[in-house]
Amino acid sequence: MRIIYGILIVAVCLAVFIGVSQWRGPVLVAQKIKYMPLELRIVASGEVRYQSVARIGSEITGTVIARHVREGDLVNEGDLLLELSPGELQSRLAQAQSMLQQLQQVSRPQAQTALIEAKDNLRQASREARRREQLVKRGVISIEQVEQAQRVELNAKTALTRAQLSAEAMAVGSTEEQLLQQRVISAEAELAKTRIYAPFAGQVQTRNVEPGDLVQPSDVLLEIARRDGNDRSGELSNGLEVVVALDEKNFAPVQLQQPVELIADAWPEQIVPGVVSFIAPAVDSARGTIDVHIDVLLEPEKHKTFLQGMTVSANIIAARRSNTLILPNDYLQRTGSGLMQALRWQEGKVTAVDVELGLRNMTHSEVVSGLREGDIVVQTDAVIDGQRARIRIEQAQHVIH
Repeated sequence: MRIIYGILIVAVCLAVFIGVSQWRGPVLVAQKIKYMPLELRIVASGEVRYQSVARIGSEITGTVIARHVREGDLVNEGDLLLELSPGELQSRLAQAQSMLQQLQQVSRPQAQTALIEAKDNLRQASREARRREQLVKRGVISIEQVEQAQRVELNAKTALTRAQLSAEAMAVGSTEEQLLQQRVISAEAELAKTRIYAPFAGQVQTRNVEPGDLVQPSDVLLEIARRDGNDRSGELSNGLEVVVALDEKNFAPVQLQQPVELIADAWPEQIVPGVVSFIAPAVDSARGTIDVHIDVLLEPEKHKTFLQGMTVSANIIAARRSNTLILPNDYLQRTGSGLMQALRWQEGKVTAVDVELGLRNMTHSEVVSGLREGDIVVQTDAVIDGQRARIRIEQAQHVIH
């Protein structure tokens, strides 16, 4: 009998325990609502580019005689990059200078001297013709002698006209002198093209030429990335940018001047700051992406951290709250009417509460109204509205991205 009584007592105790447990409800994972930081980050992969890359070529056909830079060299505006053979162009310049000198120092003085002589000859021929005209009137000489003197005078006038035209052609500022001066200037300009200089301060990216190579105007000899320009916001820039192809589904929160954290695959421990500088005006319909340009805010002494073509992970910080009420997304549920609800635990009982949300990221949401600091919520897939329950509180993370 004692055994039977013992079994009955155990059964009664077990039934009481089960009944009390069912009345108290299940043990649920819960979390206490508190103020914490919240960020909305959009992560994408991109490629390092230079905002301005100049393809340096030659304006003339020539043979390279000297190369003064190589890949990776930093150059300043006006630095000599390449030299081409100047021989033929130097000869053209010397010829043009010689012809101009011949005009100014020989032909012009000769023309002026010939003009003076022609004037003197005309004066003398005119005096002689007048004298013979007087003599023929007195019958001293024949008419043939007068006509001869008049022909000499006419020839002298013709010679004077030619001398005047020649002197005008050789005069200072004449068309002839201007043409020769232009030939000299043109020859000097062509000769200057044999020396190729850096158009701006930058870094040499590629070189495609060596001394002895014959180059033509269509050839790309060097590529130089600008490093001294201004970015799209007007601030001084190192010329580096990261271009990411952002999925159009994630495009809405992105705006100009938003901060960005950049991490190169080669140096994952280094975070480089950036800023959104340009958003493409159209979506690539084939890929469903939109290009977003990010200026790299990198100190000049660290320019080798990011290299042309390097793959970079970009974390665009689209929104940030320094201190706000935070609720994990798996503690939320959507009603049939489209409203968001959370299950609040209070005095052993779970109650559905409508909540208004603000900033949301992939894991957490900002609670604008419906809950207060210190409220306890339980996961929505484990209980129904009005059910009694016990809780086990989880600790929220310190910083939520």
